[in-house]
Amino acid sequence: MDIREVLAGNLKRYRKAAGLSQEELAHRADIDRTYISSLERCVYAAGIDVVDRLARELSVEAADLLKRPKRDEGA
Repeated sequence: MDIREVLAGNLKRYRKAAGLSQEELAHRADIDRTYISSLERCVYAAGIDVVDRLARELSVEAADLLKRPKRDEGA
């Protein structure tokens, strides 16, 4: 699993857990909604500043968005 896939999976999981749509998260983080969609589909690689903004809006640490799932979590 490459780092884009890790970010995509974690971003989607934390976003849904927070009850946010891509549009709402994008609005809160001041990022275009299509960019959120592209990140979740592994189209783009996010810069560190974007990862930080997304993490803040999701109330997690930036490192949590980049943390690889444990093998026993279905990875």
